[in-house]
Amino acid sequence: MSSPVKCEKRYGMVINLDRCIGCGSCAVACAVENNVALTPELADFNRGITWMRVAKGDNGKNHPQFESVRIPVPCQHCDNPPCLPVCPVTAVEVDHRTGIITQIPVRCMGCRYCMAACPYHARYFNWWDPKYPNDKALNPDVSPRMRGVAEKCNFCHGRLQRAEQKAALNGKKEIDPKDYQTACTEACPSGAIVFGNLDDPKSTVAALANSKYAFRLLESLGTNTKVYYYSERDWVRKMGQNPGWSGKQKEGRHG
Repeated sequence: MSSPVKCEKRYGMVINLDRCIGCGSCAVACAVENNVALTPELADFNRGITWMRVAKGDNGKNHPQFESVRIPVPCQHCDNPPCLPVCPVTAVEVDHRTGIITQIPVRCMGCRYCMAACPYHARYFNWWDPKYPNDKALNPDVSPRMRGVAEKCNFCHGRLQRAEQKAALNGKKEIDPKDYQTACTEACPSGAIVFGNLDDPKSTVAALANSKYAFRLLESLGTNTKVYYYSERDWVRKMGQNPGWSGKQKEGRHG
């Protein structure tokens, strides 16, 4: 695996699994914000698209000791991304200003090597031309993707661009962190998702990421993800390191 990519900032998030209620608001908000097309009704289960899926897990015990957890899983935006070196047409890039792993649809040739390389199953393939019930409801800041390309979460990059434009108009070099928040962060009714610059020691997201209760999925792989999870339950943290955690990962598919 290649060496970690050095970036000026490292935008990421912490998802509190003790607060998450599994409602799926994050997945719906993500789809609406980023013009994720609805999956055709006749599509099989593995051909849907959601940039934010809600996986599930439990402690394996019977009632009354039974406990369950819901795990929102976007692209993990790894510092050492496995998807980057396998793309033969450089459709996968790292924004060195932000640390965001970007996907460039017009370059993608549909080989799906990136999907095979991602251990988090956070990439999806467009099997059909996108269809929308009402084109006028699309977000004008986000381009729809065509059939035959892979796509994934980009931390609502369109919102970052709007925040940068606002800062430039006000004569500022740095954006206001309040102006750049992902759609899933704003939509979460329980406040389980916190987003920001992980390299800013004054930020809430950095403080949570450094907590003893914070962990990253499959951390032993060395991908150094920028999506952290938080739980005070020991079995939840252990489950995040087990390769079998993803066995029920497809629950919550949008569309």
